[in-house]
Amino acid sequence: MKSTEEYIIRQPEKYQTMLLHIIAVVEKLVPDSQLLIKYGIPYFYYKKKPFCYLASNHKKEFVDVGFAKGFQLNKNQEFLIGENRNTVKSLRYFSLESINNKILESVIEETINLYN
Repeated sequence: MKSTEEYIIRQPEKYQTMLLHIIAVVEKLVPDSQLLIKYGIPYFYYKKKPFCYLASNHKKEFVDVGFAKGFQLNKNQEFLIGENRNTVKSLRYFSLESINNKILESVIEETINLYN
């Protein structure tokens, strides 16, 4: 079993469903990306560079979708959280229903364009 699968299986169902949904969206938009475990969490790589991580925060009850070049993004700033970080900005989801696919897809696409 892959370590990314192990990470997901260890999560409570609430987080599993959000993680699986987000992974499906990323893999659909960036089919040549690679999902690995780095720093103990799932991290998507594109062109051998990290671009997006997924982290469950059980204490605060959300899934953080962090973008490595988040501060270089121009669109969707009202939805991106910087929170005392220098390069990473993230989208936060508290439930599967709170995931806005249009915003998620837009942020992923803009991020990928930074690597081209």
